[in-house]
Amino acid sequence: MKEIILDTETTGLSVKDGHRIVEIGCIELVDLIPSKNRFHCYLNPGRKVSEKALEVHGYTDEFLSDKQKFEEVVDNFLSFIKDKRLIIHNAEFDLSHLNNELKILGKEALNNEIIDTLALARDKFPGLSTNLDSLCKRYRIDNSKRTQHTALIDCDLLAKVYINLIDQKEPTLNFQSNIDLTSERKENKISYFKKVVHPTAEEAKDHSRYLKTSLKRNFF
Repeated sequence: MKEIILDTETTGLSVKDGHRIVEIGCIELVDLIPSKNRFHCYLNPGRKVSEKALEVHGYTDEFLSDKQKFEEVVDNFLSFIKDKRLIIHNAEFDLSHLNNELKILGKEALNNEIIDTLALARDKFPGLSTNLDSLCKRYRIDNSKRTQHTALIDCDLLAKVYINLIDQKEPTLNFQSNIDLTSERKENKISYFKKVVHPTAEEAKDHSRYLKTSLKRNFF
């Protein structure tokens, strides 16, 4: 099963106010194990970054001015996520911006299967804080590198949170590749079996006699 952990950073909150994407980060999971397959890009949004957004991710207008436009990366991005489930924290936000970028280019909206980890967290921890930092703290995930919101760092943290949210223990501490882990499992494969022991006729008769006498005395 292939899934994509996805995160975006933008110039501001709402597409209705003309805000655009400035960064896209994706990490592929194969059977819940992060592979080495990643997609990442910074984007020139063609407009100024709002002050509030700058405080969140730190990408200045100058830094973004020489980056690619969304139209230059869209085909590679769509190819990367094609036919894969998308795992997003607060999916409504990221999808609204991604679909807005696609709409500007006259392309169809995304139709991937979506899992919103924010919804999962709210179901699992009703009434408690469910932002990414709070979930990292709850699951004892080191988020010390997250001094600001950046797409790939957020994706890496979300991958670990997601595995915990669906009650799956992390396969490895360093997220080794699926190929390496598969080889390990093959080398250390152990077969287990249980021998079925059937009662003798005399044992079956004794058991029946016990049910009729001993249990009746104990419960009535």
